[in-house]
Amino acid sequence: MERVEDIRTELLSRDWEALTAQEAIAWGHERFGAQMVFASSFSLEDVLLIDMACAAGLQPHVFYLDTGVLFAETYELIDRVSERYHIEMERVLPALTLEEQAIAHGEKLWLREPDRCCGIRKVEPLRRYLCAHDAWVTGIHRDQSPTRANAPRVAFDDSFGLVKLNPIVDWTMEDVRNYVAEHDVPYNPMHDRGYPSIGCMPCTRAVKAGEDPRAGRWAGFQKTECGLHSR
Repeated sequence: MERVEDIRTELLSRDWEALTAQEAIAWGHERFGAQMVFASSFSLEDVLLIDMACAAGLQPHVFYLDTGVLFAETYELIDRVSERYHIEMERVLPALTLEEQAIAHGEKLWLREPDRCCGIRKVEPLRRYLCAHDAWVTGIHRDQSPTRANAPRVAFDDSFGLVKLNPIVDWTMEDVRNYVAEHDVPYNPMHDRGYPSIGCMPCTRAVKAGEDPRAGRWAGFQKTECGLHSR
């Protein structure tokens, strides 16, 4: 990557809020080419972005973090997305298998120290992967949680040392659902069964009526983020 100072200056010189989601993706593709990667947990938002990029004639470079404990429905969706959009998505694995993690840290670490588990199975693999790229695209938007309320559309990601694009950062959940329905975007059937946010199987439950959409993640802990998104 070119000098970080130059990148920061460039990012500060433009009004990113004026761009549409499609324009943000197009800018990233023109600016970074193959060095821009799409992170996918196969949420409604992430698959929506794949659809949007493919509709623009791009061939998005998509990767996903396979923690080894994703839901069967998520693995099935990965195959459906790959077939639908004719793309081969890159699988990123933790350094430790589940068996090796159990030996080093004890069985079912997620029940005792979910932050450490997320660090091993998500944050470290992401950091290792992103260090070889110049920009990454995510599906976060501001109304998902208070921790994302001030997320920018495009900014330098100090946590991982590259540019971060959040094309649909100003979209509402209704906007997301409308796009998915209008464009027949494939999605995880668990969303229709009370799972607005789907992560790893041991740490995700259905959300009850009136609960926060992320209440089903790490239930019982003061934790709503895995550490991938600092803002």
